[in-house]
Amino acid sequence: MALKCGIVGLPNVGKSTLFNCLSNAKAQAANFPFCTIEPNVGVITVPDERLTELSRLVNPERIVPTTVEIVDIAGLVKGASKGEGLGNQFLGNIRECDAILHVLRCFDDPNVVHVDGQVNPVRDKEVIDLELQLKDLDTVEKRIQKVEKQAKAGDKDAKRAYDLLIRYKQTLEQGLSARTVSLEKPEDIEFAAELYLLTNKPVMYVCNVDEASAKTGNAHVEAVRKAVQNEQAEILVITAAMEAEIAQLESYEDKVAFLAEIGLEEPGVNKLIKSAYHLLNLQTYFTAGVKEVRAWTITKGMKAPQAAGVIHTDFEKGFIRAEVVKYADFLKFGSESACREQGKLAVEGKEYIVADGDIMHFRFNV
Repeated sequence: MALKCGIVGLPNVGKSTLFNCLSNAKAQAANFPFCTIEPNVGVITVPDERLTELSRLVNPERIVPTTVEIVDIAGLVKGASKGEGLGNQFLGNIRECDAILHVLRCFDDPNVVHVDGQVNPVRDKEVIDLELQLKDLDTVEKRIQKVEKQAKAGDKDAKRAYDLLIRYKQTLEQGLSARTVSLEKPEDIEFAAELYLLTNKPVMYVCNVDEASAKTGNAHVEAVRKAVQNEQAEILVITAAMEAEIAQLESYEDKVAFLAEIGLEEPGVNKLIKSAYHLLNLQTYFTAGVKEVRAWTITKGMKAPQAAGVIHTDFEKGFIRAEVVKYADFLKFGSESACREQGKLAVEGKEYIVADGDIMHFRFNV
């Protein structure tokens, strides 16, 4: 399951620096607006200590972590929804992403120019929100024009779609994002997904602070917390410049020593990736054998056949059963065969809901 997150924000907030920390692809990080003209894309591995432990026990020929695709989208400006700057292109890039990582500048530095002259992360957030909301409003109004006549003529599906579109229109006109509209009926949820509204996407606010604020945050971060307290959003505090230093260290030991020196347990980018997983309601299961130990990404609540389908569609079509070992049991007894002997290997059917960390082996027939 591919996961694609778009990094957005005003110019000069630290987006490209953060992207450089996350990916081997190097975006230009310069002290002027629009230093990233085309969206840079990087594929990064998801840190998971469980994969390391399983590999230590199994000693496979190769280890395959799950991955996240990160898109560094060039800085949005006021008027982007009307095509200002490179607005249409940027908004199109956001539409293709599963989640938005909204970077906010929460540090003061006279040597780094702010596009609006003064550091104010709440104002910066509102600038981006407004552009996305205006674009969504345009999308909704165009869809209303398409279904209105059918809805008034008595078409039930068109009437349901029309009613939901009106709710979205009223919400967006109030300066609120589409994600604030509560949906309960499955058909409404399905229709909403087909709209691909920008402000319906899960969002994480990434507060980029100076090194002194890395652990405790600062007044700018608190202002952001207050501003988003009623949103369904994640907040993460990170120091992009310091993360860049960590990323440049070659050995694992050097990174551990650096983190210990500054009082952190793990790099902020690791927390960012894990938070992105939580934001998208994702979890991981594993397959473990002498050929390969591998992590697979699925949606929480997914049943065994659908989880098998992530490996190959034939696995889902011909699903017979899943043999499941819990991660804690595998760690305790050391191998699948030992877990089987201890009665810790369960045989599950089509209705089994996969748990985070399950080690699975699928039986299928096509």
